[in-house]
This record gives sequence, structure tokens and C-alpha cells, in this order.
Amino acid sequence: MRILGLIPARGGSKGIPKKNIKLLGKLPLIDYTINAVKDSELITQIVVSTDDEEIAIAAEIAGFKPPFIRPSVFAQDTSTSLEVVQHAIQHFEGQNIFFDAVCLLQPTTPFREKGFIDAALERFISSNADCLISVLPIPHEYNPHWAFEENKKGFLSIATGEEKIISRRQDLPKSFHRDGSVYITKTNIIKEGSLYGKSISYIENNSKYHVNIDTIEDWEKAEKIVTHYSF
Repeated sequence: MRILGLIPARGGSKGIPKKNIKLLGKLPLIDYTINAVKDSELITQIVVSTDDEEIAIAAEIAGFKPPFIRPSVFAQDTSTSLEVVQHAIQHFEGQNIFFDAVCLLQPTTPFREKGFIDAALERFISSNADCLISVLPIPHEYNPHWAFEENKKGFLSIATGEEKIISRRQDLPKSFHRDGSVYITKTNIIKEGSLYGKSISYIENNSKYHVNIDTIEDWEKAEKIVTHYSF
């Protein structure tokens, strides 16, 4: 299976200016994701998709010169990951380079254990699912079977639609949330306008390494992680 490893890195970060090339520990933030994907034996080609010249230079220094500068129309606050992935696919197919799937790796979730990307790819390939996402468990107190929504009468209904609430924690089905570290999707599903499709496989991540950097507080958490673990 031919797999494109895609690292999206927009230049217009507002919460943390120039976030993707800001030094985290001794490395620019984007380097953690680049270094993780370098270890993959299953990814066919790696590309950094950016609209920013400084990020492009940083990517080239790290070993992956971007083959294009992403058009600004796909680098706005309102731009979606789907649009970014579709643009990359169109670029390569315009050069008669085709991929069966895309592995999207966001720099803002920088910490991945060695081998995690290939473990995700192996599970994706063996499952034959439309996509695979990396996840973390939802704590039982936030389990959707214990969540409520306001109904039309102004009362609370169980969010899952059940009539009777599950009373014991031990009886709750395990639930997960996306952690943002890995998204893998078949190219034909992406072309149809989705990053998920109808069948979603998953791989559970390690919560002690997890941070999704959006705020200064997230950055401070990342700094603490990088001082305790080696990436």
C-alpha cells in the first residue's frame, strides 16, 4: 500500500505566534513530528504542507523540503484538514503520483512513541477500514452514557438516547476521544469528501505523552513532558 505521510503546518498561529517553529526544548515544534515519521517503514513519501516560508525552511533543514507552498486559501482559520489533504493529493496526482491512503500527522500533538505510527498503519491495513484514528479513553465520569442533553421540554435526557441510565461504573462500555496524533484515511474516501468514511478503526495512545498544543498552558505542559521523556 502506498501511503503519503502529510504534516500540515500553517504559519498563521494566533494563540502562540510561529508555534510550529518555536523551540520546544532544543527543537522546533515541527521537528518532533518529522523525527517520528522518519522512523516509519510503511510510509511511502513524507510531505510538509505549509503556506509559510520560514516553516518551509525549517522543514528543509529537518530533511524534508516541501514540494509546494500551500495556497493561502487553504491556510485560513476556517480552512479544514480535509481541504489541506485534498490539496496535497491533487498536487501529486497532477504529477502522476498516486497514493492509496494518507497518514495525517499534526505537529501540535508532537509526542509519539517510537513505532507508534507504524503500529497504527499496520492496524489500519489489516482492518481494511476507511480510516483509523488514534484515541485516548474517556474518563468514566464523562462517558456519553452518563452525559445528558436538554430536550424540547427543558428536561434532561441521556445523550445516548437510552431510557434508563447505567447505574454502575463497571457496566459502562469503554469510550474514546480523538487525541489528534494520527489520522489515516483511504484516498478514495478523502476524494468523496471525508476523513472518516463509514468504518473507523482505532489505536489507543499513551496518555502520559499526550498534549494538543493550542494555548500557552498547553505549551507549558509540553515543556514539562519534554524534560521528562526522550523524543
